[in-house]
Amino acid sequence: MTEGLEQRVRDAMVPDPHALDAGATAQEAGEALMRPEVRSVLVCENGEFLGVITRKTLVREVVARGLDPRATTLREIAELPNATIDSDTPLSRALAFLEEGDYKRVPVVDGGRLVGVLSRSSIQRRLQEDDPPEADESV
Repeated sequence: MTEGLEQRVRDAMVPDPHALDAGATAQEAGEALMRPEVRSVLVCENGEFLGVITRKTLVREVVARGLDPRATTLREIAELPNATIDSDTPLSRALAFLEEGDYKRVPVVDGGRLVGVLSRSSIQRRLQEDDPPEADESV
């Protein structure tokens, strides 16, 4: 990174997050959501970010409506995310955005294409890496 330039979201995001294709089924999303570390499933079509699927989405859009999860595509039920952020956003502004919106993580997009996921913890880790070392006061 060039000295003097503010870091951007692209410097702290987790790149190339796992996403399911819009033609995948609600059952496939449900299987992914069975893993405790997965809170939501990102949905893309031809690289374009369409939305997210959560457990709540599956209950409301599939189970409660009596739809067949093996025949219901993610394209039909994907919800727009609460927020997204552009990869060129300065990290300081991104951290403020996440804190103000009380978001733990948000999808990162470039021109509508999903390119990563940004979390508060990844921003904080990245900013700490660039903190100057503390002076040794024992000298």
